[in-house]
Amino acid sequence: MPPSVSTVEVIPPVAGLQESSASAVAWGPIVAGALTAGAATLILMLLGSGLGLSIVSPWSSQGASATTLAVSAAVWLIVVQWLSAALGGYLTGRLRTKWVNVHDDEVYFRDTAHGFLAWALATLLLVGLLGSALTSVIGGGVQATSTVVSGAALGASAGAAGKGQASAQGSDVTGYFVDALFRPANPAAASTQGPEGAAAATDEATRILLSSAASGEVSADDRTYLAQLVSARTGLSQADAEARVNAVLKRIDDAKAKAKEAADTARKAGLTTALIGALSLFIGAFIAAVAAAIGGRERDEKENLLVVG
Repeated sequence: MPPSVSTVEVIPPVAGLQESSASAVAWGPIVAGALTAGAATLILMLLGSGLGLSIVSPWSSQGASATTLAVSAAVWLIVVQWLSAALGGYLTGRLRTKWVNVHDDEVYFRDTAHGFLAWALATLLLVGLLGSALTSVIGGGVQATSTVVSGAALGASAGAAGKGQASAQGSDVTGYFVDALFRPANPAAASTQGPEGAAAATDEATRILLSSAASGEVSADDRTYLAQLVSARTGLSQADAEARVNAVLKRIDDAKAKAKEAADTARKAGLTTALIGALSLFIGAFIAAVAAAIGGRERDEKENLLVVG
């Protein structure tokens, strides 16, 4: 008996299942929607700026408060982002050509993807146009915050020392330790009078305050010596000089506390702004995708009515 020969059945290809050579991404409607969204954003931002200027007043008793302006600006930016995303996404869906031999679910997916791409392109364009300004604002805020955190004490000490502009010798960090080496036992007996003596005493006091601010506290020896310098320069008694030194150091501590509080407030505001901005962009992307799906569906429905008619 001859061996059985297995046969393989060849299934002819189905025309409807062949892969299309055309891309499913229509860049023309995407670019058009992105440009529309970008232009709408700029127009609405200018409108918001005009409305903001209309409620600002140079008089303290008139106009909106700073908090009201900040909240209004944040809300307006969110509204602008959403309206622009909706307009750009809708036009993206309406301007694309009709996809034939494509399932309804696939059409819906492509429309939402086109709306998302239009939103992404518009966002990148705006970042490119306003990137330098945004970088300057964000970088300036970060730098200001870090400066307040790290150098507020130094600035407060320099201001409390009563010197508008520190000399090169006063800004020298090692000058404090040099002063400690040659610190006289009785400052009253040293030359603290006259222009040169006054300048030397002021520079020495400045270096003490700067070093103490950097370390976070004023040592007992430095506090006593400052009181002696004040007594020698002003003629006050030792007790009154010590009271004046304590009052100035208290003002320095208050300035440091206010600076840290301002830095913490700026940090919290930056964190809130970043989170709200990210959430707003996410919602804007969703709005653009849904608007594109709505626009594409309306475009197909109107074309079907035209064909039937």
